[in-house]
Amino acid sequence: MSERDTDKKIRLNRRALLGGSAVIGASAIAAPAVAQTKDTIAWKMVTSWPKNLPGPGVTARRIADQVEKMSGGLFKIRLYAAGELVPALGVFDAVSAGTAQMAHTASFFWQGKIPASVFFTAIPFGLLPHEHISWIERGGGQALWDELYAPFGLKPVMAGNTGVQMGGWYKKDLNSLADLNGLKIRMPGLGGEVMRRLGATPVGLPPGELFQALQSGVLDATEFLGPWSDRAMGFHKVAKSYYTPGFHEPNGTGEAIFNKEALEALPEDLRAIVLEACRAENGRALAESDWENAGNLRLLQEEDGVAIKPYPDEIMTALRETAAEVLLEFAEKDELSKRIYESHSAAKARLAPWSDVAMRRFMRARDGNT
Repeated sequence: MSERDTDKKIRLNRRALLGGSAVIGASAIAAPAVAQTKDTIAWKMVTSWPKNLPGPGVTARRIADQVEKMSGGLFKIRLYAAGELVPALGVFDAVSAGTAQMAHTASFFWQGKIPASVFFTAIPFGLLPHEHISWIERGGGQALWDELYAPFGLKPVMAGNTGVQMGGWYKKDLNSLADLNGLKIRMPGLGGEVMRRLGATPVGLPPGELFQALQSGVLDATEFLGPWSDRAMGFHKVAKSYYTPGFHEPNGTGEAIFNKEALEALPEDLRAIVLEACRAENGRALAESDWENAGNLRLLQEEDGVAIKPYPDEIMTALRETAAEVLLEFAEKDELSKRIYESHSAAKARLAPWSDVAMRRFMRARDGNT
């Protein structure tokens, strides 16, 4: 090697060494600087669910865990089950007041405060889970939801889905419409109003009180979610008749509500993380619920002696006709309720024919029913 080549090699090595040192030095300086500028954020999440309840309780826990994991530990959310910090049905007011920064719940719990909230969980004979998500994401539902909650300083988003619901647990069989007279049933949302008009007595109770109420006779019947969550709640130990379909809740959207000021105060990256963690749960929780509901339906029938029964045709017809009347009256409550009703109805009119062609006909063909 010539002296000239040797000098050139030395210069190249020196340049590489200096460049490498610069990178190493920058890394050594930058890492602590980032850590120093990123203070850990601690939030409280209150929920309407018993601790680790299969379905929505699991979803709430997973959202908190995912936010901490995706943020590298910078964003920690402490979860409080129903009653640990505030009552199950007190989470809306708690987040609005800033007692907690967010909640995991279901929008139909706020029917007494803001009647149109029921549309963002489910309404009788309404949208299926995939249709509901389409309405919120693509059909203008989210903007209306935001507008509905804005006076309370809240931002709502979808956060999980328990899927198509069951019709409920009945201690006595339903044979005719007359059997609804005086029936004490827990059924929130507009389904409860439909039942009331057909002679039943809706009783409003949070999830954690349902088993005892059914066992003691405070309730004659109750609905909740599907086989997975319902079996965990122990309803099959008190009632053996499990009715279908869940006409009142063809969809089971979980709701995350944020204190709007707290959400907007987050750094942009952490705000994106918590919102995307909620969005991811819509698909994850629905897949989990469908899988677990299928397995627990079999267990209820084969091990627990539960009978799956369809609502009698007479009752089903009355439920459908009464639901249409309730919804039409609902649309006349106020201008925003009317717009929500019209938007939801337009989404159903658009999506239902496609669901029929793509899903109902395929399922009939898959089962050999042409």
